Amino acid sequence: MGILTSLSEDLAGIVAASGPAVVRVEARRRGAASGVVWSADGIVITADHVMERDEEIRVGLPDGTAATATLVGRDAGTDLAALRVEATGLVPPTWSDEPARAGQVVVAVSRPGRATRASLGVVSAAADTWRTPAGGRLDHYVESDVRLHPGFSGSLLVDAAGKALGLNTSGLLRGAGIAVPTATLRRVVPSLVAHGGPRRGFLGVGTYAVRLPADLEQPSALLVVSVEAESPAARAGLLLGDAILSLDDTPITHPRDLLPFLEEDRIGREARLRIFRAGEIRDVTLTVGTRGGPSA
Repeated sequence: MGILTSLSEDLAGIVAASGPAVVRVEARRRGAASGVVWSADGIVITADHVMERDEEIRVGLPDGTAATATLVGRDAGTDLAALRVEATGLVPPTWSDEPARAGQVVVAVSRPGRATRASLGVVSAAADTWRTPAGGRLDHYVESDVRLHPGFSGSLLVDAAGKALGLNTSGLLRGAGIAVPTATLRRVVPSLVAHGGPRRGFLGVGTYAVRLPADLEQPSALLVVSVEAESPAARAGLLLGDAILSLDDTPITHPRDLLPFLEEDRIGREARLRIFRAGEIRDVTLTVGTRGGPSA
């Protein structure tokens, strides 16, 4: 058997083995998308941007039948949605615990119709944590040159060993095929199922960026323009006119700099704010709260 024939057989085998974990998701007006079985008890994940309706959702199963589904949670920040499907015998894929590497050969396995479809490529870029334009956090940045044909959003990205690297989406970065990696799926999906969305930390302040006096060590900070009553910021004693310089020794110069401190794993933890008040630098300690939304 020649090298190309052997490679072809291996790739076909990977697609066939991955097929039982990939479903069709019918939740938009024109054309179906794909989804991936998350758990055998009926949870399916897909891309949030393909969920144009949250009722009358149908999922096409690998055995050719279709089942009704309910939207249980979604997160635009990571472009993930979780569905509960009224079906049995669902088979999740084998997820890889290793971050993707640039140059890896990968296959996207989708099911926009009754049968699986596949697209071959490589991981074109891989990096550490990435903040999406919508404000979500991916634990790893994974971009592939796999062509995401119509219906491929929500499909499975599989490596040459047949292990799943993530969920493909064209909805996070215009013109790029991004895979939401395994680590992010394991962090976000349980919150979608349990809470309907990701839990966000909450400080209770309204801010905007301002220039600082030249004698301070950083050029800008966040001016506090509002403090919500009974919020973590209010209980910590923050006042209108305070300028937030840093949070846990990380300089804060733009509202987006607060986002890492509002992740779910920060809720209930203490954070040390360094503020500039009335010409003096002070340290303030607060406990990050939550109110179920993305506000700071």
